[in-house]
Amino acid sequence: MLWLSEVLLQGHQLESFDDLLLELKKRAREGELFFRMDVKPPFPDTPADWEDKLEAAFTSRQE
Repeated sequence: MLWLSEVLLQGHQLESFDDLLLELKKRAREGELFFRMDVKPPFPDTPADWEDKLEAAFTSRQE
């Protein structure tokens, strides 16, 4: 199970919401099967529909 808080804590290189989307796609391609959102991303460019966008990025597994 991949938690959003875990991705954010491990992702010191993440500087934007778009970086987070790319990281989630990468993790999904590497074999993660389940993803849970337990915190809101702290980036200034986080959109209102951030949950939908993160879920779509994780399930699409495309770059």
